[in-house]
Amino acid sequence: MQALYIFRQIPYTFNNGPAASPETLDSRWSEGESNMTSMIVRVVAALLILITSHSSVAGEAQNNQAPDQASQASGSSVPSPPVPPDSRWQLGIALGYGLRTNPLVQSDDIPIIVDIDISWFGDRFFFDNGDLGFTFLDNEFVTTSLVGRVNSDRVFFGRTNTRFVTVDLAGAPLASAFELSIPDRDYAGELGIELLADGSWGQLQLTGFHDVSGTHEGFEIEFDYGYGWRNQRFYIEPSFGLSFKSEEMNDYYWGVPADETNVAIPGYTADAGVNVRARLQLSYQISKNWLFSFVGEVERMSDEAAGSPIVEEQNVFGYFAGFGYRFN
Repeated sequence: MQALYIFRQIPYTFNNGPAASPETLDSRWSEGESNMTSMIVRVVAALLILITSHSSVAGEAQNNQAPDQASQASGSSVPSPPVPPDSRWQLGIALGYGLRTNPLVQSDDIPIIVDIDISWFGDRFFFDNGDLGFTFLDNEFVTTSLVGRVNSDRVFFGRTNTRFVTVDLAGAPLASAFELSIPDRDYAGELGIELLADGSWGQLQLTGFHDVSGTHEGFEIEFDYGYGWRNQRFYIEPSFGLSFKSEEMNDYYWGVPADETNVAIPGYTADAGVNVRARLQLSYQISKNWLFSFVGEVERMSDEAAGSPIVEEQNVFGYFAGFGYRFN
């Protein structure tokens, strides 16, 4: 049974999107503790200074006289210790339970037990949970990148079963039992443009991808909008999105060409269509690195895809609940 599904098909959230980066989370979480710690340190330091000032001033001045003179003569000063740079890697892992339903006939749902979040961001190049990208525009209003990815529609076809059936997929009886297997599909490598924008009004993502691997030779245009609220350790973010899938793309994954038809599966041609999805993310920050998170989503496949004889359910549901840990 497939129990490991990485690269965040159902992103539970480490709140590392435009609304709240890991650095923002860490600073918000530690703000209160930092203020109290800073006050205590200042008080202790002041007491120590008062206690030791009378006995140490003369000796300290004598000991430091030679270094001060040498420093003045050379025009140099004692260098400060280097500040370690922030890591370009972001790594997190979540343990819990989740599920993504499979819309295909004779198929199993996709369980999610372990979910991994791994990314690296350079000055221009980045890797983000399986996506490779190059950012060529980044300002206070918008970030635009060239991104390569692997299309995820094929994942459903990896969890189908072979069965003997006595009726076809339309429900009509067959003359004899027939061994039915759902046709397989390949992964597609896609290249496209990603545009990200955020502000007090929320977060916007607009992408356009085209197949560059010769698998389906189609394209997909996606729009996503989300708005997050934070109250102390609680965070909630509803979002919704649209995906326009071209005729070539829909027909490759959900169509049934002539060479795949048989007594149980009739032929079908899928036209272009629009998928609609909605998602809700909830999280509670337990500590600087630990959080509990839940995400639930539903995606309604277009009528053109759902009309295929190999599709059983038009709505695809997904959820994940678990404890997440960020390593940096």
